[in-house]
Formats: sequence, C-alpha cells, structure tokens
Amino acid sequence: MADSAARQQRNEERHRRILQAARERADADGWSAVTTRHLADAIGFTQPVLYGHFPGGKAEIMLAVALEGFVDLTRRCRDVLDSTRGRAAIEAVAIAYLDFGSEHPAVYEAMFQQSIDAPFASTDTPSDLREGFEALAEAIGDEGDGTKTEVFWGALHGISLLERAGRMRSEHRAERVAELSARFER
Repeated sequence: MADSAARQQRNEERHRRILQAARERADADGWSAVTTRHLADAIGFTQPVLYGHFPGGKAEIMLAVALEGFVDLTRRCRDVLDSTRGRAAIEAVAIAYLDFGSEHPAVYEAMFQQSIDAPFASTDTPSDLREGFEALAEAIGDEGDGTKTEVFWGALHGISLLERAGRMRSEHRAERVAELSARFER
C-alpha cells in the first residue's frame, strides 16, 4: 500500500512539473516553443515518460494548462464576488479577469486563443468552464440565456488582448472598467 501511495505521489509530482515547465516555456517564448522534447529535457525525463502522463502530447498538456487556468480565474472572480455586490462587483470581477490575463499570458492564450479540445457553450462544456461563465453572469445579474454574459465576456476578452498588445493605454484601465461596469449595472 505504501508503494502505491508513493508511486501515486511521484506521478502527481511529475504531472505538476510537466505543466509548470509548459507554462514557463510558453510564458517565456510562446506556445510554439513548447515541445514534448523541450519539456522532457526541462524536467529530466524521457519523452515516453511525458507521453505516459499526457498521451495526447502537447495538445493534452495545453488543455490541462487551460483547465487549471479556468479554475484559477473562476476562483479569483468568486473571491471578489463574495465581498461585494452591484456595480462594485462588476468592476471587481472585470479587474480580476483583466489582471489574470496580464499576469498569466500563456495560460490565458491556452484558455481562449489556442485550439483546445474543450467544448464551449454546449451541454458537454466542462464544469470548470461553466463555473467561470456563471461567475461572470452572477456579477452582471444575467438571469437570461447567457447572451448578456457573452457580451460582457467578449468585452473583457477584447480589452485583455488589446491591453497586452499595447493598443490601449494602460493608465486608462480604471476608466474602461468603470465604463464597462456602468453599461452592465443592473
């Protein structure tokens, strides 16, 4: 039994190291630089060991990074929703979302820009994705079919991408968030 627990712990540690190495490489050089060969070298394992953890290779690793990102983003949004309501909640969620995108560009890219095998807006949508969407819906009080939340999410996504590309003045984020919040206030 102890051997089984130790083996499980080693596997979980390898899994975590693979994902961390992928995130670090993607943050430094973009997802195109993330290869199974690089990851195996970075963590000191052979490629077959890496494929033992992620049989789907890079695509599966990117999906795992994205799903972890959805959990983190949802947690951040829920944390601010727990302490505020109304327009302040909308602004707090918008800032949490935009800060996440700024702080974790490679994870954000995996979540929303790379092709990952996760269905959105369907009955098959993983719960981690649905919970994030529900946090956005709660912030703006969307009790309809989700269209209002999609527009809010789209606005946040656009701001995130434009800020990261240097197309929006960073010193005006607070004004953008206030304007967006005013438009979605209940």
